[in-house]
Amino acid sequence: MTDAPIETQTPKRRITDPAEALAALERAIPGLADYRRSAPAALDWALVEESLGTALPSDYRYLAEWYPTFAIGDYILVSLPEPGEEHRVHRGFQRSLDVLVDAWLEPSLGLLAYPTPGGLLPWSQSDESDQFMWSTAGQTPQEWFVTVAGRGGAWWHYAGGAVQFLAELCDSTVEPWGLRIFDPEVTPC
Repeated sequence: MTDAPIETQTPKRRITDPAEALAALERAIPGLADYRRSAPAALDWALVEESLGTALPSDYRYLAEWYPTFAIGDYILVSLPEPGEEHRVHRGFQRSLDVLVDAWLEPSLGLLAYPTPGGLLPWSQSDESDQFMWSTAGQTPQEWFVTVAGRGGAWWHYAGGAVQFLAELCDSTVEPWGLRIFDPEVTPC
């Protein structure tokens, strides 16, 4: 990645309630609610977060409790922890971090990987190698925001959480700078 950030897109209102963020995503993606679990999955978040060395944002945790891994528009893979597989989550995050460090980050631009304070922690990617990451700046994970690294080299920030970002990307509230246009359809994985 060689470009400086385009800028930051800021939602009209940052959604802090995980259930509200998930409802926005379900409105933005037709058919997503059909894949919702009948009851929230009991995930061992303590194990996941101990292995990562950090807590994770509540909107992401809530999404993972209600949904298995899915793809949006056969473009964005939303990989989520599964009950009984929590011990593998660290490896997935670590593989994504390794790719991020090897191919994307530019320390001269201030783009550093987690666990550096404020570093980037990947949570999703596209089938075209676009990266969706948390910028881990802030006192708590609820303050983290999204950083997008487009495969063409452009990167930008979204001053909201991951689930709200996906909802606003799918309903066209967010400008998809450097990303391809896609139909917001859900595909189970």
